[in-house]
Amino acid sequence: MDETLTPPPRCARTPRRVVIRVLSVMALMLAGCAGDGGVHNEGGSATTYRDSSQRGPVSGVGIEGQDIVAMTDAMMRDLLQVPLLAAAATPPRVIIDAAHFTNDSSQRIDRNLIADRLRVGLARAAKGRLAFVGREHRQVVAAERDLKRSGQVDRATRAAVTRQAGADYRLVGRISTLDSRDNTTGMTQRFTQIVFDMIDLETGLSIWTNLYSFTKAAADSVVYR
Repeated sequence: MDETLTPPPRCARTPRRVVIRVLSVMALMLAGCAGDGGVHNEGGSATTYRDSSQRGPVSGVGIEGQDIVAMTDAMMRDLLQVPLLAAAATPPRVIIDAAHFTNDSSQRIDRNLIADRLRVGLARAAKGRLAFVGREHRQVVAAERDLKRSGQVDRATRAAVTRQAGADYRLVGRISTLDSRDNTTGMTQRFTQIVFDMIDLETGLSIWTNLYSFTKAAADSVVYR
């Protein structure tokens, strides 16, 4: 008895154009992975790391990285010479943030660059002689305290307190500039002044004040942002 054999089902054929496109994409991906793995920018220059305390190749008349480093280092050293701060029997509580650091200059600048660097530098150098109040984080603290008191989390390793920590002193400051420009030569000159005051939060007295200033001149097209 003859049996009729049923041929196996034929697989659907992939259109040739689709295959070519897939292979082309794979070739491009493999080409991108080959080589040294770097970004090829024939029209530009290679990225290099610079010393933050030194002037870089892109420089203008405004506040730049090396100015912030020099300024905060100088203010930190001077603050640590204030007896009410560095020689107090109990480490004073200090607020150093950008909340009351005013930028009245002609330059756009992130004030946190100054406040944060100064606070971190002081914290390292003071070695426990100063206590820093993170007033900008009070909502984070309040939220965690509410969780503890509601029983949703345990009380961690410290006893509960009724209030957050108050501060004895707060750093305030102002950035000001005076610009002049020669339209004939395109030269711009800028005088920059940064003033700091440490304010007693009970009396309103300034227990310390200092300033950092410099003048720069250039015919530049540097944009600060």
